[in-house]
Amino acid sequence: MSIAENIRRIRTQHDMTQEEFGKVAAVSAMAVSQWENGRAVPRMGAVQRIADYFNISKGEVIDEEAGGAVLPSGAIPVVASSATVPLLTLGRVHAGLLADEEEVAHRVEVPASVCAGHPRAFALEVEGDCMNRVIPEGSHVLVDPDRQPSNGSIAVVETEDYRAVMRRWYKGSTKLMLSADSFEDYEDMIFGMDDGPVRVIGTVVWFQASNEME
Repeated sequence: MSIAENIRRIRTQHDMTQEEFGKVAAVSAMAVSQWENGRAVPRMGAVQRIADYFNISKGEVIDEEAGGAVLPSGAIPVVASSATVPLLTLGRVHAGLLADEEEVAHRVEVPASVCAGHPRAFALEVEGDCMNRVIPEGSHVLVDPDRQPSNGSIAVVETEDYRAVMRRWYKGSTKLMLSADSFEDYEDMIFGMDDGPVRVIGTVVWFQASNEME
């Protein structure tokens, strides 16, 4: 993508007007319009402010090949050498109950090799039992926002009812099914073309059971 397309993508994914986006970058709405129309490019100070505000790299603003997903609010990119990731401030990922929005964020230890393969990943804590055949309640899951789920993979999504729900992902030509993988009896969540929006937060790429955290 061009710089103009990157800026327009970031702004629209956060549902911001050009004026609101300009306040983030400390420029006028007219300047944002010129960036998006390719008539001007942002100075590095503005690029840095955009990157800092949205918790993304400067490359995602100015690189021609940029186009990765924008992290949910509160997520912090992983420093691979640290072998830790942030526990996202949106709280626990639903696996049977509504997500708790008041969870205090901290960092979670993850193998360095895993961090290196998923540089923008973040952690969520599992609450509920609808995925307990695979991932027990209380576990930490590592979610990669840049990896799109494939059929059978475990995805974390946002729906009209849940801020973060974790289920197995199965998508056909006309329907999306989010299926539980539980010892309990849960109904599948099925979405058609005319149903409410489902936003992919990311795909689960690693987890650690709660009894291994102690």
